[in-house]
Amino acid sequence: MARTIETPIQQRFSDIDPFNHVNNVAQQMYFDTGKLDYYKSIFGQDVLLGNLRIVAVSTSTSYIQQVRMYAPVRVTTTCEHVGNKSLTLFQQLFAGNQLCSESRSVMVVFDFSTQQGIPVSEEWRQLLLGE
Repeated sequence: MARTIETPIQQRFSDIDPFNHVNNVAQQMYFDTGKLDYYKSIFGQDVLLGNLRIVAVSTSTSYIQQVRMYAPVRVTTTCEHVGNKSLTLFQQLFAGNQLCSESRSVMVVFDFSTQQGIPVSEEWRQLLLGE
């Protein structure tokens, strides 16, 4: 069973629009913060510093409820699928206990030294799927 990582999010003044809610662009940054926390938790802190990294190739977000200013915000992140060269992360953003948005991101393992996508290693596959 894949692990789910929960990341508390600190709202910033610039996240709030004139209607006193978190704008959609800020919600995407919250999801990115969750991804960073997830990678560090699953792979260790150095995974984003080497030649092999995980990069986004596609994202899709559904906005369900507004996120209001001062609401305690958290993001959950889990790996939903691991293919040959890609993986799919599923994330949910909560304000309190209210589900506010969901995002799916297709990610690929990318070798920056060769500038090419490569297959997901068996080691990474096991870590992602919690095997």
